Amino acid sequence: MCRNITTLRGLEPHATDDEIEAAARQYVRKISGVQKTSDATREAFEQAVAEVTATTHRLLDALPDRRRPPPTVPPLRRPEVQARTAAKASAS
Repeated sequence: MCRNITTLRGLEPHATDDEIEAAARQYVRKISGVQKTSDATREAFEQAVAEVTATTHRLLDALPDRRRPPPTVPPLRRPEVQARTAAKASAS
């Protein structure tokens, strides 16, 4: 799963809050082994996601700009993923 986390530094435009949170969520899922939260795991899981997200924001803000963009396009920027997300949102 962690292999699916894409490089966020150097994106143009810069990484969005959603992209940073998605990467944090994947990381926390991987290290915790929690794929779907339950009442017993939800609070700790979401707290960890919030902390990793905040730390990632600070890291990206502190690093200098990259000379080259990342070699892959983050999933949330891919048209097929955006279409799937829009379909889910309109179905809700």
